[in-house]
Amino acid sequence: MQPLYAKVGIFGVGLLGGSVALGLRSRFLAGEVHAYDPEPRALEAAQGLGVATHVHPELGEWVGELDLAILAAPVGAIPGLVEALAPLAGPGTLFTDVGSVKAPVVAAARGRLPRFVGGHPMAGSERAGVENAHAGLLENAVWVLTPTEGTPSADLEELETLVGELGAYPLVVPPELHDRLVARVSHLPYLLAVALNLLVAEDERRDLLMFLAAGGFRDLTRVASGSPRMSRDMVAENRRAVRAALADLKRQLGRLEAALDDPEALLRLAEAAKRTRDALPVVKRSLLPVRHELVVQVPDRPGELARITTALGEAGVNIKDIEVLSIRDAGGAIRLGFGEAEERAAARRVLSAIGYRVV
Repeated sequence: MQPLYAKVGIFGVGLLGGSVALGLRSRFLAGEVHAYDPEPRALEAAQGLGVATHVHPELGEWVGELDLAILAAPVGAIPGLVEALAPLAGPGTLFTDVGSVKAPVVAAARGRLPRFVGGHPMAGSERAGVENAHAGLLENAVWVLTPTEGTPSADLEELETLVGELGAYPLVVPPELHDRLVARVSHLPYLLAVALNLLVAEDERRDLLMFLAAGGFRDLTRVASGSPRMSRDMVAENRRAVRAALADLKRQLGRLEAALDDPEALLRLAEAAKRTRDALPVVKRSLLPVRHELVVQVPDRPGELARITTALGEAGVNIKDIEVLSIRDAGGAIRLGFGEAEERAAARRVLSAIGYRVV
């Protein structure tokens, strides 16, 4: 069976670029995957992990031989990448990108690249880098495509087909509308996560807050664990739409502050928020299993981690993840992740029985 594309280029080998490349390879959509990145370690990892069949530390004539080119550099670097690729691009190459801001990228590519349709897969992880890439990151994700009035329908249809073959759902919107929407559902939540974490970090009772900040706080602030540099670029490139979203958020916070003195009004707002949250579509990703977690207070003594893992191992409880939350003179806390709720319950019983405080 012939692949959809003989030669595909991935320009920028990080989490998204690597995941797209793995998706192309695992679904036999590309005969060859050529990876370009100015960072030698990224190329070495891409080759070692099977992300690419060919790696290139420099741009060259090979660019003109591509059937499909995917720009996966940080969004702030894409306009410069477009300038570098333009004189090397072949007339038949279809270009797209995975940047989280579309208007400036589309403007930079328009008239410079022969065939270009902006794109943004709404998928990601707090763990950056090609080492964390996997094809399942794209499965069931919404993949926004942002054509302009001058985009040939055949180019858009080709990318819609590709997105579907990668297991994602194509959604077509204009570039400017995309940027307004993601400012509210992606970029604003990131700034909120940063603000909430700073609220904890700068509090005089930081250590106590760190221990109390369990499931709800962690879920709400997870996105702050991503790459600060990439997230900074994402928000800065979309600053106009983000400012508008922040202004609307301030108005909503003002409504909530006023409702603190009117419990019935506060209840109505909370009920409206619940209806919206409950109506959100459930997205299941095949390679992102649910983690069932416990937080364990750990005394500051040698061998405590070994004691915990040994006790759980002897009880037949398998630990999927371990994260150190804080280290203090009086001790610290760790988060343990388990694959099943039953394993979490068993771990709670085991650790409580040997004297650990478990949350």
